[in-house]
Amino acid sequence: MSISRRTLILGAGATGLVLAGGVWRVTRLPEAAIKPWMTDGPPPADMRLAAFRHAILAPNPHNRQPWMIRLVGPDEAEISCDLAKRLPETDPFDRQITIGFGTFLETARIAAAERGVRMEMMPLPLGEPQPRLDGRPVARVRFIKDASTARDPLFAAIGQRHTNRLVYDPTRPVAEADLARLVTTPDGFTATEARIAPLRKIAMDSIRIEQETHRTHMESVNLMRIGHAEIDATPDGLALSGPMMESLTLIGQLDRAQLADPSSTAYKTGLTMQAETYGSTPALFWIITPGNTRADQLEAGRRYVRAQLQASLLGLAVHPMSQALQEYPEVASQYAEIHRQLGAKAGERIQMFARVGYADPVRPAARWPLEKHIIA
Repeated sequence: MSISRRTLILGAGATGLVLAGGVWRVTRLPEAAIKPWMTDGPPPADMRLAAFRHAILAPNPHNRQPWMIRLVGPDEAEISCDLAKRLPETDPFDRQITIGFGTFLETARIAAAERGVRMEMMPLPLGEPQPRLDGRPVARVRFIKDASTARDPLFAAIGQRHTNRLVYDPTRPVAEADLARLVTTPDGFTATEARIAPLRKIAMDSIRIEQETHRTHMESVNLMRIGHAEIDATPDGLALSGPMMESLTLIGQLDRAQLADPSSTAYKTGLTMQAETYGSTPALFWIITPGNTRADQLEAGRRYVRAQLQASLLGLAVHPMSQALQEYPEVASQYAEIHRQLGAKAGERIQMFARVGYADPVRPAARWPLEKHIIA
């Protein structure tokens, strides 16, 4: 179906007005899906839940939110993985999912400290699950009221931290002094175009491979939530929302079948938009660990969320470009090349790779409410 003069898309922001087939329809943005971001009210009496309501806002791969929480006794919790939320095609060893547990746990620690509570953590208390995660807990944590616990200034950024996938402003360079505040040794950064150009090519080649490999592309397509109704009903995965997306859905120009079809306009437009997005890369930073154990992956998540929170305080946008770091066979040469380009030594692992810049603000990502993560 092609767009004709009988189809008008009007409005921007919170609502849009669509004329399709002579009938005016009102579109809106998701509402229930962003309620977990509204944390201004009184905190739960249980200090664990008070921390976890912030932790569920942490960044995580494909927005799968795999965190399951079992409350133990009066002050402890076990954190485990919802195994149905893994990404077996693009993340066959659950490395990225484990990084998402690192972001969750560090955000919980920051939130607890804000209330004078110290969070002690024992990672992998029943051993390291390999080659994939299993039913064993990823961490066991204990919350202890401690007036000497120092507040973390990054707490102020938790509610404003959003992964920004927009085109970044090419006229605003990122100061290297600001980039240096995002990472610690041995991590790295660059704002030099000569260094960025080959890295950007690796990223774009990896995106193309992922999209042209049917099983990896379908992993994303199957997780698309198209329009406010789908997003509110299933507030995880990859959201396509806003007046334009709603309007294209109403007139039959956007659905999963078209996103999966390499000959469709939706598929080709997606590649073009990604090229434009990733082409706007004023600066990059990356996180490297000495090995690739589960503990290394948790540590990478901890450092990544701190980098993104710091970026938010500096007014910077961050968007991970993880495709070249994935471990399925088709992307093996890009995996090797990005490690070579970034100077990884034998045994070291590049865990995160992200672009940084200035961009328009974006809306919060969908989130399941905290109670959905609690195991009875």
